[in-house]
Amino acid sequence: MNKIYILVLLLIITTKEILAQQDAQYTQYMYNTLSVNPAYAGSRDAISITGLYRNQWVGIGGAPVTQTLNIHSPIGPSEKVGLGFSIVNDKIGPTQETYIDIDFSYTLNTSEEGQLALGIKAGGHLLDVNFDELNRFTNSDILLDTNIDNKFSPNVGVGIYYHTEKFYLGISAPNLLQTKHFNESSNENLASSFLATERINYYLISGYVFELNENLKFKPATLFKVVGGAPLQVDVSANFLYREKLTLGLAYRWSSALSALVGFQIADNLMLGFAYDWETTGLGNTEFNSGSYEFILRYEIFKKREKVVYPRFF
Repeated sequence: MNKIYILVLLLIITTKEILAQQDAQYTQYMYNTLSVNPAYAGSRDAISITGLYRNQWVGIGGAPVTQTLNIHSPIGPSEKVGLGFSIVNDKIGPTQETYIDIDFSYTLNTSEEGQLALGIKAGGHLLDVNFDELNRFTNSDILLDTNIDNKFSPNVGVGIYYHTEKFYLGISAPNLLQTKHFNESSNENLASSFLATERINYYLISGYVFELNENLKFKPATLFKVVGGAPLQVDVSANFLYREKLTLGLAYRWSSALSALVGFQIADNLMLGFAYDWETTGLGNTEFNSGSYEFILRYEIFKKREKVVYPRFF
């Protein structure tokens, strides 16, 4: 029997309340900032479209699979306002969650080089749980009788994002509503029971670009994620950009995974990236787990009057 499905089944049967998994995680978070911080909207001074696909713990059935798509751009004559749209689809075992959000930001000039953006995210969350996908130990558990189909929950998030040409720092909470997902059984004894509670995820991201010479740049970056009921997640990465085209790097997720990253700037407006994670936990030593991989593609539309001197490294 699928090990992940067994775990999900046991949790549902033996507990009245469980915590929902944390927000989807990304190894290439430095290129997918809008998914965690709405204040990033419009910061790239172009119409920026990014798609990401992540397959986690390859070989283990029911393991997380995530797709994201976002588009954002500055708008208005002053271009101080940023507007974005994002979709995140996250599937694990019999559950599938889809987030659909609109992102809004307003940017303030804090100095000749620095800009501070304030952002807000608003949208909705759809939850599906298909208990028919489980290989059940029993068919008599009432909690497993009724699937959950497109259960809607509202979503509101906030963020701030400061950046110069070489440095960035962002703090955000992309979902401020701690939604409880109730079992939709008609059984009166279970009317107050529920399966999971969404917890607030807090993010801090930062990075700096060092110009080592005219052909080589070095960018260390980090992400901290805090959520109640789960350990602190710390991601650190180091990327080198050669001649504005080829990016090579390594990343480490504290007590979790070691990653290799590669990216190629195909053109000034098109970038392709790939990351592969090796688990450093006991899960990585199993014959069922072939690691995790992630693809990202970013396409940008610049104003015709603007000449792109070099692509942004963040």
